[in-house]
Amino acid sequence: MFEALDYTASDLWTDEHTSAQMLSCHLNEAIDLSSRNAPFINRSVEWIVSRFNIGKDTKIADFGCGPGLYATELARRQAQVTGLDFSRRSIAYAREIAIREQLNINYVIQNYLDFETEDRFDLVLMIMCDFCALSPAQRSGLLSTFHKVLKPGGSILLDVYSLAAFDQREEAAKYEVNLLNGFWAPNKYHGFLNIFKYNKEKVVLDKYTIVESGRTRTVYNWLQYFDPEELEGEFVEGGFSIEAFYSDVAGTPYDRNSNEFAVIAKRA
Repeated sequence: MFEALDYTASDLWTDEHTSAQMLSCHLNEAIDLSSRNAPFINRSVEWIVSRFNIGKDTKIADFGCGPGLYATELARRQAQVTGLDFSRRSIAYAREIAIREQLNINYVIQNYLDFETEDRFDLVLMIMCDFCALSPAQRSGLLSTFHKVLKPGGSILLDVYSLAAFDQREEAAKYEVNLLNGFWAPNKYHGFLNIFKYNKEKVVLDKYTIVESGRTRTVYNWLQYFDPEELEGEFVEGGFSIEAFYSDVAGTPYDRNSNEFAVIAKRA
């Protein structure tokens, strides 16, 4: 379960058709799909700026930055931002804005699991529960990367899905022509969705099988769900101390019944 063989994130974010669909979701300010809605992002950015005292000397790395919705706003507040994503389409959109506004953002097209740099940052962001889509080995490696690229005393802010959200997931099977309204391909296809729930591991797999004329492909969407104690254990093992838990990345007080929660961890 959750093996590298079944890690198909690049299929979603780098495919010509689905990457366009994902960018469209990112830029729809009214919904919470690829990115959160615009009012939430605005609240979140204001809280991050206040909570971490963001200013012109603050260096931020945004892992999984997408089209730069957070990176752009933080750079507008004088931060020096590095944005990482392996969606060329999303980075192209983000770069266009940064160039037009002359913002201090370095966008890197790369799988953030492979990221290396000599730069050192005050703050690492990973927003929209990206951490949940990684296997235990991938999460451990990523925390090691965070530890390397953060300055001593630097912080991580990321969010994850909670056990309350896991309890709401149900196993299911679904078939539909052009599943998800044509999301997976530009021409007619047959879409199969199988949802598997692993109660002991607190993992859910959404397995999509897309049958087109001439090809069949499978996309695995693994999601790990956490409780604060388990998440803290992974961070401590990675060389971090937990500073605070919140219900979201806008600083809402922590509630165990929330479907998501955010963590601030500090590098020793």
